[in-house]
Amino acid sequence: MAVASATAVAGRRVRRARASAAPLTPLARRRRALFWPFVAPALALYLVFFVGPVLASVWISFHKWDGVGALEPRGVQNYEILLDDSTFLDSFVNTMLILVVVGVATFAVSFALTMVLREMRGRKFVRAVLFFPYIVSPVVLSVLWGFLFRSPEGLLTTLWSGVTGSTPNWLGDNLFTVICIGLIWVNTGFFTTIIMAGVDRIPADLYEDSALAGATAWQRFRHITLPLTWDVVATAAVIWTISSLKIFEFIYAFGGTTNDMPTVEVWNSALFIYGSTFGGRNPQYQFGYASASAVVMLLVVGVLVVLLRRVMRRAQIQF
Repeated sequence: MAVASATAVAGRRVRRARASAAPLTPLARRRRALFWPFVAPALALYLVFFVGPVLASVWISFHKWDGVGALEPRGVQNYEILLDDSTFLDSFVNTMLILVVVGVATFAVSFALTMVLREMRGRKFVRAVLFFPYIVSPVVLSVLWGFLFRSPEGLLTTLWSGVTGSTPNWLGDNLFTVICIGLIWVNTGFFTTIIMAGVDRIPADLYEDSALAGATAWQRFRHITLPLTWDVVATAAVIWTISSLKIFEFIYAFGGTTNDMPTVEVWNSALFIYGSTFGGRNPQYQFGYASASAVVMLLVVGVLVVLLRRVMRRAQIQF
């Protein structure tokens, strides 16, 4: 038996070797010939506009530079200063709060809307309405958000005052909370659309059979929707992790004024980088210091994406 098994394995290896050594078909040769002409332009743009600036930022982060004069080597001093900079640490905490709190709330609302829209008539129209805030400029959305929450004439402020008799200062003590609620509203439609695309692939008879068996809505979500859309959810989680660390326009336009940036209490990492350069936080531009903070956030993004992919790794379910 052992000899026969070894012979069979050797035969399979010989057949695979012959197949790999077989001449390419005309179609395969054309595909191979067209590979680099199609890939090269995109690869060149990626290297110039993405990889190049990243490497330049890493190099600048080890120097002191005002953007005009010569670079002055500083070693790791920029990174050491970052650890003692309370503004950077607060911005980092705000970034993590947006990532975790806003992310969890966004996905929770998206899943809830998905379960409602799955059986709703006109769900395509509702899905388009939900997606609309994501395609509108964040500056326009921030103006709308300010119209709702400004005090004392804002729409929601007026309604709250009519019900409770008090006029809250939403844009004062609760500014960061209002910003987080706005980010949930802006991003919910996008992630609802992504999750709905995964739900649409699930055969309807699975839900019908589970309903006949007496499964509740939560049980259908837990045992059917979530397992069969797990790959889509994992991809959406990675997209949110990356995009949440780059949020800038909404916070800048909503929390700032015509002459100044938002208060440092609502800064995230993107605003910190801007404030250290063009935002006027200091009399001199600090491109080396800002590059160091950008490199730190790049490393954080890389670590978080790797951990997220490992945590959410599941065997693909065929259906």
